Amino acid sequence: MNNAFPPVVIGAGPAGVRAAQTLVEHGLHPIVIDESPRAGGQIYRQQPPHFQRTPRQIYGFDARAAQAVHQTFEQLTGQIDYRPSELAWGADEQALDLWNAHSQKFSRVPWRQVIIATGATDRILPFPGWTLPGVYSLGGAQVALKYQGCSIGRKVVLAGSGPLLYLLAWQYRKAGVDVRAVLDYADSAQKMAALPALSKAPKVLMKGLYFIAWLRSQGVALHSGARILSATGETQVSGLRWQSKNHPQRIEQIDCDAVAFGYGLRSETQLADLFGCEFDYSTRQRAWLPRQQQGASSKKGVYLAGDGAGILGAAAAELSGERAALRLLQQADIPINNRRLSAINQRLDRFNHFARGLDNAFPFPDDWASSAPDDTIICRCEQVSAGEIRRTIAETGCREINQLKAFCRSGMGRCQGRMCGIATAELLASTSGQSTEQSGRLRAQIPIKPIPVFTAEKEHD
Repeated sequence: MNNAFPPVVIGAGPAGVRAAQTLVEHGLHPIVIDESPRAGGQIYRQQPPHFQRTPRQIYGFDARAAQAVHQTFEQLTGQIDYRPSELAWGADEQALDLWNAHSQKFSRVPWRQVIIATGATDRILPFPGWTLPGVYSLGGAQVALKYQGCSIGRKVVLAGSGPLLYLLAWQYRKAGVDVRAVLDYADSAQKMAALPALSKAPKVLMKGLYFIAWLRSQGVALHSGARILSATGETQVSGLRWQSKNHPQRIEQIDCDAVAFGYGLRSETQLADLFGCEFDYSTRQRAWLPRQQQGASSKKGVYLAGDGAGILGAAAAELSGERAALRLLQQADIPINNRRLSAINQRLDRFNHFARGLDNAFPFPDDWASSAPDDTIICRCEQVSAGEIRRTIAETGCREINQLKAFCRSGMGRCQGRMCGIATAELLASTSGQSTEQSGRLRAQIPIKPIPVFTAEKEHD
């Protein structure tokens, strides 16, 4: 391996930390790029240094796992080139493009081997009123609580689907917040049918059942089979309208001053696209994911780890980070423990089985696209509505998502389709009568996240 080009790890969550640890154990000194100011990722996000909450208060049942990841990373200090608050916003065959939030400087880092461990973000399916102040994603609401120790409101409604829904409700209620209700799109029958697969990970299953039982004991209203209709309010959200899938004729409203919603997670795959990785459509995750074989992508020198390669959770992310590093070492002709690699693959297969159970317990809302009102804002950056997208498809005969983006600008804003891309693809499939796979994959564009633009005069100053 060329010492002039140390391996690069992008991301310092569970996957990135274990990848870096494995490389160090084999005598390498990787560069670790971390968008956050401190290692841990989203799931094990660390509070600011001057805060005094205990790990148990922040991470609950995951406190021990979080501390293990943090301590591992601290032990790597001096053996890695750690670059916190550094955003990887672009990439090509030779180098990564970076922006440092502290120094406010751009830089480029050459690469020969890179492990992408960029994690995931909320999967957003908009509804009327979701752009009102006081409406957050589930992940955003969790960041507020974990990082700053504050609630998004005093009277909070959590809605959508997925295991994060109940974890966040438990975290908010434990923090003393008035959780007015949890509105879960999945119904009880779907959860019951998924129990055999979920029982393959009994500790995780029992933790989820505990959250539900505890919330009920606290008087939190838990509604299954609930569909979000709209958020109400003028300058601030003041309520959430919803209906039961079993009783669609009855519309109910819950008064609140904050809403958090989401439908599971979506993998952050933009950098893999810029590196030139090939993609395959995952029917289970209803998403295009970079093709991989045991952590190695289709692109030479590019390896994939964590939820950015497919949603499996924090414990699986640690294993996949180690696996990606072992595959990098293996392909660099550095001796590894092949039995360990085999054991990791077997454990990840079990996580995949459990993940299929979760997908069945918290299914994607197949009826969202057909039921979204025309006045629903889909792309908030460009203010593109569901009606505009439908009209564009009807008028142009467009059947491919990148073509649709060019016609109506949905996905051309600051988020580059990271928030609105899934909803746009679902509308395209529903309106055109094709599958989301047939609608194609929204291509990544540089910059993958917003970066500042300086004038030459300001740079000179």
